[in-house]
Amino acid sequence: MTSAPVKPAQKPVRPQFSSGPCAKRPGWSPSVLGDALLGRSHRSGPGKARLKEVLDRSRALLGLPEDYRIAIVPASDTGAVELAMWSLLGQRPVDMLAWESFGRTWVTDVAKQLNLADARVLDAGYGELPDLSQVDPSHDVVFTWNGTTSGVRVPNADWIAADRGGLTICDATSAVFAMDIPWPKIDVATWSWQKVLGGEGAHGMLVLSPRAVERLESYTPSWPMPKIFRLTKGGKLIDGVFRGETINTPSMLCVEDALDSLKWAEEIGGLPALIARSQANLQAVVDWAATRDWIDFLPRAPETRSSTSICLSLTDDCGLDAEARATAPKRMAKLLEEEGVALDINGYRDAPAGLRIWGGATVDPDDMKALMPWLDWAFQSVRTA
Repeated sequence: MTSAPVKPAQKPVRPQFSSGPCAKRPGWSPSVLGDALLGRSHRSGPGKARLKEVLDRSRALLGLPEDYRIAIVPASDTGAVELAMWSLLGQRPVDMLAWESFGRTWVTDVAKQLNLADARVLDAGYGELPDLSQVDPSHDVVFTWNGTTSGVRVPNADWIAADRGGLTICDATSAVFAMDIPWPKIDVATWSWQKVLGGEGAHGMLVLSPRAVERLESYTPSWPMPKIFRLTKGGKLIDGVFRGETINTPSMLCVEDALDSLKWAEEIGGLPALIARSQANLQAVVDWAATRDWIDFLPRAPETRSSTSICLSLTDDCGLDAEARATAPKRMAKLLEEEGVALDINGYRDAPAGLRIWGGATVDPDDMKALMPWLDWAFQSVRTA
């Protein structure tokens, strides 16, 4: 009779490895929200000041160009991407890049909701990127910098032309604050508070280049524009939106939490420190996986591996048949949750069966290292069950 695998002696201090909402920053507790501006209007002087502080700290932390605009918008990253597409697309042909579920969602919106005739889809399966050299610089392009559900990221922005005619619209929600974004190549960027800095949900962020602002002020889409998407009035940008005068009512409790995470990022060394922590998390998995024959990264090319949404899949050499391989990751994730070792690391529902481990900056690299032996334990437990 096969003996049960021996459990590792050390557990991660914090078992939160969810890819969204993500782990809070180290040392967080509800007490940090004690000064939240509750029971006050977000349109009051103090309310607008708090919102503007989120914008100013985000701008400084990311090193945004001075002439780029930044705003808080409704409905998380999804709302921010939708706002950008509904407000900006239609003037030029558009290339839609998709290699995982969220990119394909934006394809569906453009093809079936906006009904754009001049939309071209460049797609690839999970684990791969489409041929980025096929992107037409005269077209607008919509893409995710980091595919959260596949663990595949664009390795750089070399494929984006500096003298492009179209706009680049980038869903950067699991990349910004963890990866180096070359802002001169990006005309629109979106993200949510609930990702890399571990904020709370329902709020999105929107960054616009001068070229994107010029498009907003010179082009009117043919379709009706919902109120929460409106950034212009009388053909001019509504400047207040970019000074903290939000389109709809934000949660001031979430605003306080966002400020706490931004201040933490500043205290540990800013963007370079955030990127380094995320890279250290990825490296811990790389080093571990390199000596295992039963598991590998879902991304085919090492340069496309995400350091935030780290996606793994069982190999053909793992000793399980195809049916068992399809169920093993979910069973492993359940065992690790029961042990209080790792929460929410089963792969995304539409992705190939596998594990998805968040490695953003709010996850301690020591916790990531501590998790690795437990993955061995969980796999051996499933294989010998």
